[in-house]
Amino acid sequence: MPSRTELQADCGSCFGLCCIALTFTKSADFAIDKPAGEACPNLSDDHRCTIHSRLRVEGFAGCTVYDCFGAGQVISRRMGKPGPEMFAALPILRQLHELLWYLTEALEYTADAQPAIDRVEAVCRTADLTAIDVAAERAVVNELLLTTSRHVRGKQPKRKDRRGADLIGARLSRADLAKANLRGAYLIGADLREADLRQADLIGADLRDTDLSGADLTGALFLTQSQVNAARGDQFTKLPRALTRPSHWSATGA
Repeated sequence: MPSRTELQADCGSCFGLCCIALTFTKSADFAIDKPAGEACPNLSDDHRCTIHSRLRVEGFAGCTVYDCFGAGQVISRRMGKPGPEMFAALPILRQLHELLWYLTEALEYTADAQPAIDRVEAVCRTADLTAIDVAAERAVVNELLLTTSRHVRGKQPKRKDRRGADLIGARLSRADLAKANLRGAYLIGADLREADLRQADLIGADLRDTDLSGADLTGALFLTQSQVNAARGDQFTKLPRALTRPSHWSATGA
């Protein structure tokens, strides 16, 4: 069974696949347009980012948000050298590793997650990853995650069911959202300063530019490093133990 550590990116053991395989669209997240399959001009010959410590300053905030869930180093190790097959495999294995991230967390609450982990692990070893129906795998796993979420959160008042809700820019400072259902909620730019998000289900929630300063996300369900990286926080933000405080978070959350 994979550990949460094995499902975290290790850029030093990867050929910089995300810097080649992915498309960049010039925007607030990327300073340039770059088609898939073309190396980013900031990628050196030894597969290292030459502006890694200055990504946000240089206009590449999107790079600091992306997380491959450890797929990059696995593919680099498995295939040996960069190439089209590697680039095509990256988004597939990334999605499978994301499922393993959720399932490994679910295993803390239910033994029913173990057979699902075994199955997805076996699928990850498929020789031709591009032949995998990821949507079908995700659908099966989602049922288990839904059941786990309901078990952990218990019966909650209707006001706490905000699944898929449009909460863009919402003022939710100090809100009681403990054990709330925020699956797929749009929280872009929302004010969640000092909000209680303990054991809230945040799978798929869009936390871009969400202010989590002082918020308590202890035990938040199915939260990923990518979501945290996209948000803003400070030294008082409490995160689940498997996640790390982003280096670009300031002491004040600004």
